[in-house]
Amino acid sequence: MLKKIDRGKQFIAAHTTMFRCPLCHAEMTSSDTGIICENQHRFDVSKKGTLYFMTRQIKSEYSAAMFQARQRMIKSGMYQPLIQKINEMLKGETLLDVGCGEGSFLNALLQEKTRTAVGFDIAKEGVYLATDQPNEAFWCVADLTNLPFAQHSFSTILNIFSPSNYQEFQRVLMPGGRLIKVVPRANYLKELRAAFYPDDVSKQNYTNEKVVAKFREVFPTAEHSEITYEFAIPKERQEDILEMSPLEWGVSAETKEEILKNPIDKITIDLDVLIGENS
Repeated sequence: MLKKIDRGKQFIAAHTTMFRCPLCHAEMTSSDTGIICENQHRFDVSKKGTLYFMTRQIKSEYSAAMFQARQRMIKSGMYQPLIQKINEMLKGETLLDVGCGEGSFLNALLQEKTRTAVGFDIAKEGVYLATDQPNEAFWCVADLTNLPFAQHSFSTILNIFSPSNYQEFQRVLMPGGRLIKVVPRANYLKELRAAFYPDDVSKQNYTNEKVVAKFREVFPTAEHSEITYEFAIPKERQEDILEMSPLEWGVSAETKEEILKNPIDKITIDLDVLIGENS
């Protein structure tokens, strides 16, 4: 079995034209240690088989513990209807997972079919965990505003619970390629928000109407569907649900302890799935 670093080098050698230099935007060629552009900007594959493309420091508040909790929740089936819906849309694709986190969504989508896939995130803690996923995806640390990928490199971009940069997405998508964006609706995780912030109505309610409107502005003919269901939280995951999302930022350990005395046993998943086609 290949080491992670050798798997990473193997992917780079086979897909060098998929990348471009984030510093000068020149084409890349493979090297013994990774990839290099004509202006000698070099990016070496790490021991974990990843590439680090960040050109500036961006502090991420996402911790390894949060990513691990999220990974366990996804593996428990929390998002299975969403994964199934996305899987039905995909064929033999070249996939880019934007804000891949610890890689669980992309891993689930690669289990049934072999696809060329790349996942990236600004949080190296998530990317390093993603390298433990049992698939052939390539993982990297990169900036959404300056994607290290060549023009028209991907047939599908997955944008699940993460920010967007439509100018960059349209650049790296093939003509006719699709952007699949998943956005939380008003009732998403409502039980968790109520438990965390029982006295703050503003934090119990929110809307992503502006996000959906922006998507429709960029993709006027976008398809739009909704997914809403309740997920029964396994007993062994009732602590993970408290740790898996940014909702827990600012919530005290004492509040979490009180919730666990009468744990949340079900959670509402309420999502918009938006599909735009690149012209």
